Amino acid sequence: MSSQPHNAPVNPLPAAVVALVLIIIGIEAVFSLGARGIVGGPEAIGWRLEAIQSYAFSGDIFWWMQESGRWLPEHLKRFATYTFVHGAFTHALFVCVFVLAMGKMVGEVMGDLAMVIIFLLSGAGGALGYALLVSSPAPLVGGFPAVYGLIGAFTFLLWRSLALVGAQQSRAFTLIAFLMGVQLLFGLLFGGQKDWVADLAGFATGFGLSFFLAPGGWARIRNRIRHD
Repeated sequence: MSSQPHNAPVNPLPAAVVALVLIIIGIEAVFSLGARGIVGGPEAIGWRLEAIQSYAFSGDIFWWMQESGRWLPEHLKRFATYTFVHGAFTHALFVCVFVLAMGKMVGEVMGDLAMVIIFLLSGAGGALGYALLVSSPAPLVGGFPAVYGLIGAFTFLLWRSLALVGAQQSRAFTLIAFLMGVQLLFGLLFGGQKDWVADLAGFATGFGLSFFLAPGGWARIRNRIRHD
């Protein structure tokens, strides 16, 4: 009898997606175990707060750097590090769920490197939007602006696919419209910070980067420039 190869029931996750999720959940596990006194001793209870103080993005610090002209590395790193520090376990868990879903779809089309670039630069874009548009001393933490960048990349892919079949391209923005509507509703009902601005800026960054990072993106841009 000849054995037939069996197809996997699900497509394997891109390696970069797995790596991002392991980093996020690993950091959160350390904070959660420390808060319960399982690791690190008594001082571990304050590890999350210390991480927020050291790695969260701060609009106040951004404007201090801008006004003083001192762009210090220990503060510039916050554009990236804040995406890996979360306020609670559930916060980190939801980010991981979205990274698994959106990162898989984007990574399979654009590749691991492009997916990671979109994740990190969308996080930075979200932080910049937060600093420029929100006047708040509250620090920005968590990976949702970077996740929204992946949603922006997915929206771009859908937007381009709809154009190829002659369908209405505005349908590609249904997901972001729904998510922003949910955030607005929760904000009206329960109050909260204006970190949705960072999410929207992250989405715009991811969507914009996809013009360059999607397969054939550079070629299309070069052709358009030549024709212009």
